[in-house]
Amino acid sequence: MSQDTRGAGRFAPSPSGDLHVGNIRTGVLAFLCARQSGRLFRWRIEDLDRVQEGAADRQLADLEGCGVVIDPPVLVQSTRTEVYSRYLADLARAGLTYECYCSRREIQAAPSAPHHPPGAYPGTCRDLPESVRAAARERLATQGRSPAIRLRSALSAVTVTDDVLGEISGIVDDFVLRRGDGVFAYNLAVVVDDGESGIDQVVRADDLASSAPRQAYLARLLGFEPPRYVHVPLVLSPSGSRLAKRDGAVTLSDLAPFGFDLWDWLGRSCGFGPWTGMEQALAEFSLPRLHRGPVVFTPPDGVDSA
Repeated sequence: MSQDTRGAGRFAPSPSGDLHVGNIRTGVLAFLCARQSGRLFRWRIEDLDRVQEGAADRQLADLEGCGVVIDPPVLVQSTRTEVYSRYLADLARAGLTYECYCSRREIQAAPSAPHHPPGAYPGTCRDLPESVRAAARERLATQGRSPAIRLRSALSAVTVTDDVLGEISGIVDDFVLRRGDGVFAYNLAVVVDDGESGIDQVVRADDLASSAPRQAYLARLLGFEPPRYVHVPLVLSPSGSRLAKRDGAVTLSDLAPFGFDLWDWLGRSCGFGPWTGMEQALAEFSLPRLHRGPVVFTPPDGVDSA
């Protein structure tokens, strides 16, 4: 896949439903960061898992309606499984993968490896003898399951520099590259897609910051230069949890009857005062001035939460 020498930013939602205002805020910020640094701006449809019919088109229409301009090509992950297979095979030939036969429950019940964060894979299947592996494959086959494929990492700490959060460090465990159901894992797919698309700036919500060390590590293994990370504050509900459709009117279509002024809210939530549209946002935005604290969105009264 050809790369433009200007580099690129991107927005890559999962088409599991309509975007809420928090998603739209992140997408607009990604576009602003890209354009102000002279980058292209890509759109990617991450449809390897949950998909709602028509959601991808509605998501793109919402962002383009805000003045976001997408530079082609649009990547659709479900069309790229052969590409992911090729990169996974390269890692396997280098001795950097192994089969994992653990269930999620078994992983949760296993003691954590020393110095690893909670939830890190403890390495149960990392160095099993082939006789044990063969028996485990047979056991899974009788259950209609297949082994997952994990990365055989160096189990070392990796630090990336984020333009909002500063240094982000984490020990890279043997994370999943392909799930037991055959679906390629998020971390492999996004690293390959970003690398092949020339994405050198990743702007996304800060709930994904902990994945940056893993992705930077894998990018280098696959021969890509890791992107510059920009993790912006996640938009929260009044309860302090991640904003979601259950919180009420949070999508543009839900908010339209209430006369919601998206640009006014976007400008204020970013710490710039009310904006009137994309033209003003491009003229005024600067990443160092971005509001760094929590962003809370309170849906208007009169809508029952689902």
